[in-house]
Amino acid sequence: MKNRPLKITLIGAGSAVFTRNLLGDILSYPELANCEIALHDIDAKRLELAEMVAHRIAATAGATPKITASIDRKRALEGANYVINTIQVGGYRPATVTDFEIPKKFGLEQTIADTLGIGGIMRALRTIPVMQGMVRDMETHAPGALHLSYVNPMAMITWALNRSSSSIQTVGLCHSVQHTANELAQDLNIPVEEIDFHCAGINHMSFYLRFDHKGEALYPKMRQLFAEGHVPDWNRVRYEMFQRLGYFPTESSEHLAEYVPWFIKRGREDLLTKYNIPLDEYPGRCEIFEKAWPYIERELNQPGSQDSAALLREIRDARIKVMERSIEHTPQMIDGLRSFERSVEYGSAIIHCVINGNVLNHNLIDNLPQGCAVEVPCLVDHNGVQPTRIGKLPVQLAALMRTNVNVQELVVEAILQQKREHVYHAAMLDPHTASVLDIEQIYAMVDELLIAHKPFLPEYLHV
Repeated sequence: MKNRPLKITLIGAGSAVFTRNLLGDILSYPELANCEIALHDIDAKRLELAEMVAHRIAATAGATPKITASIDRKRALEGANYVINTIQVGGYRPATVTDFEIPKKFGLEQTIADTLGIGGIMRALRTIPVMQGMVRDMETHAPGALHLSYVNPMAMITWALNRSSSSIQTVGLCHSVQHTANELAQDLNIPVEEIDFHCAGINHMSFYLRFDHKGEALYPKMRQLFAEGHVPDWNRVRYEMFQRLGYFPTESSEHLAEYVPWFIKRGREDLLTKYNIPLDEYPGRCEIFEKAWPYIERELNQPGSQDSAALLREIRDARIKVMERSIEHTPQMIDGLRSFERSVEYGSAIIHCVINGNVLNHNLIDNLPQGCAVEVPCLVDHNGVQPTRIGKLPVQLAALMRTNVNVQELVVEAILQQKREHVYHAAMLDPHTASVLDIEQIYAMVDELLIAHKPFLPEYLHV
């Protein structure tokens, strides 16, 4: 056990925000500062830039990791203890643009299109087969490694990979639970570290079952904020759902608006205005990063150039923070998982953390389908990632979640059974899609999307 090398592999390292945040967090832990960081991406240019970013971060943190970069996935995975995944199959162009533009022709508008809806369905169809291949590579080259996935659609991916893999555990990690807690703390003018909550559900549709401050329930104060009109304009959908359901949802308003059938309707601009819903929000966000890349590249290749000030403004605006720990759970998890080894080697204490992770529902939530992907509090220590049992959710919350789980299940079955017809079934049952399009429009739209995405899809999904 002593001197055992720790290797962390980042798949999709060309994703600038995640790579910067995760490496900055990881290398801020003294126990992780000398590990091996293996970077992998299929884009050689972005991989080269990611390697430069990694060295900059290490130097700023005063850490001395071994940093390697390889376009060869198997080489990057070899001997890894932890694999962090941030890939986006098909990229912003052409895949994400296609997910927005074709549905728009049929009158179906979206905001983010990465988790549910027709955009989430198509993203899953092109992503899960690729990630199945990665998991198979891990079984051979990194047996026993823990797969930490930030990839959307998280619930479908977590469900499919854990169903189809015999030895690699995939835990889905999202920042919506902790991010929303921070936002609500600001709304309430209470330090977030003083807030205690209990949260469960499915990814991007979890709810705070309890949200307290020093033993006092905060929901009455939040209802008062809503009644007095003192909630942020960009958060109107979530506060409306809180008012109707009695519990506050974790995902942002622009996300949540496209998981339900009530807020985005053809010809109802009044709803978009009332709830401040930004259509095509995700493509707009992607355009910012597309424009920022040349500045990032120029600064990395020519430090201190005249464009440095512009670069720093771009990075700051994009929330890429330098040497300030983010809200991501991965470094805490790795630190907790290794605490027993560290206690033996150095006599330090065994530590743990609690995170909201995405795992399979094996007797965790009673009124959601067994085996589906759920997001629940998990204890993380040297014994591994241990999900905690929730029991029965409030019936109205479970009923709403099941409308999303139905779509997730059909997409997972389409892939695992290699049945294209389940793609149509998933689109038919999607709450937002069904509220806007008729059945013939849904079939025609799915066909057009499958044809457009043909280069990224396995043969059984070809039209």
